[in-house]
Amino acid sequence: MSGAADNALGLYVSIPFCRSKCTYCNFASGVYPASDHERYVERLIEDFGSARKWTEGVGAELPRRVDTVYLGGGTPTVLSAELLARLFRAMRAGFDVDVNAEITVECAPGQMDDATLEAMAAAGVNRVSLGVQSFVDSEARASGRLHNRAMVEADLRRLRNAGIVNLNVDLIAGLAGQTQASWDESLDVMIDSGVPHASIYMLEVDEDSRLGREILAGGSRYRAGLVPNDDAIARMYERAIERLQAAGLDQYEISNFCLPDFYSRHNFRYWERRPYLGVGLDASSMLRGHATRALHAAASWRGASRGSESSAPIPALRTKTTDDLKEYLAGPRIVESEWLSPEQQHEEAWFLGLRLNEGVDVAAFEDEFGRAMVEPALEIVRRLVDDGLLTFDGKRVRLTARGRLISNDVFEEFLGLRTCADEARHSA
Repeated sequence: MSGAADNALGLYVSIPFCRSKCTYCNFASGVYPASDHERYVERLIEDFGSARKWTEGVGAELPRRVDTVYLGGGTPTVLSAELLARLFRAMRAGFDVDVNAEITVECAPGQMDDATLEAMAAAGVNRVSLGVQSFVDSEARASGRLHNRAMVEADLRRLRNAGIVNLNVDLIAGLAGQTQASWDESLDVMIDSGVPHASIYMLEVDEDSRLGREILAGGSRYRAGLVPNDDAIARMYERAIERLQAAGLDQYEISNFCLPDFYSRHNFRYWERRPYLGVGLDASSMLRGHATRALHAAASWRGASRGSESSAPIPALRTKTTDDLKEYLAGPRIVESEWLSPEQQHEEAWFLGLRLNEGVDVAAFEDEFGRAMVEPALEIVRRLVDDGLLTFDGKRVRLTARGRLISNDVFEEFLGLRTCADEARHSA
């Protein structure tokens, strides 16, 4: 279904404001004065209003119907209740949001007052993701979080009392000072909380984060020397899979686990390459081309492939906005914009599809991209099967347990596919 037309859109809204910056974070977020909040929401509203004109100008489709909304950050609940309400009103004025749309807001525990919670419920928010990271108070505090376990448990009760029961908890394996015993403690509390969805991330230290800079410099302020090694982090991740599976939360993606029917509908848009519009700071979009662009692309692709059995994939436009807040507040700033070639789409299809436990449907890829383009990828698959990183039953390709631990290395194997595809076409 990844290459198929989609008459619905996902909306991602970036809210970059935080009350504190986590030591490991390298996102375009930070602690900004409250005076920036209102202007930022005004800019988001301007983006909603101008999005259709912009997409028409570049030849992209922008469905009016929206079936998933995701407010991420940063910490969206740092905004006042009034600003959140204004934002949702503008969103619904510019788009037709389904009555049963999944509407997710990321929250930092202890940073959601009663007025904000009421505004969220009134706006139709029906899913909340809590950035807990650790239920061990000392670990959370050392990583820059402002909450403790009691705050998380109180927020879960408040959300459920407000009728929001589709809840996710994020945990990170590999925080400074974390041990196998303390990791089990976090898993115990999360499982006992009864949340229907969990996201488990293995710590990836970026050199642009405070923790990353400290590791490079050999400092001690952020406890860099207490970050577990890669083997210990891998064991924590494997332990989480085991514990969550036993609790009924099945793994459906590298980092995501849920009870039946509680998967993240919005995130599936990313993995299945279905259209979404990102607004705000450092926000990405993936949109499909108008029918006329699709026809031209198909004709061009058939000519280039010299009789390929495949029609062209539906054209895909990827864009990204600036990560500089002052620049964003000054006006629209799309810093990256590219129509992807069929070869680029094919590469993306592999490394996004392999994130899912259901894996890649080879026949569907052959229908979308043509057998000549897919065959070089299958040669890579066969080699990685021999290495114990993938499985292939003749229909679907999936990561093995070991493959998930080093998934980025597996994905890199598919990044040279466009060269292979060019050679295959020219020799056909």
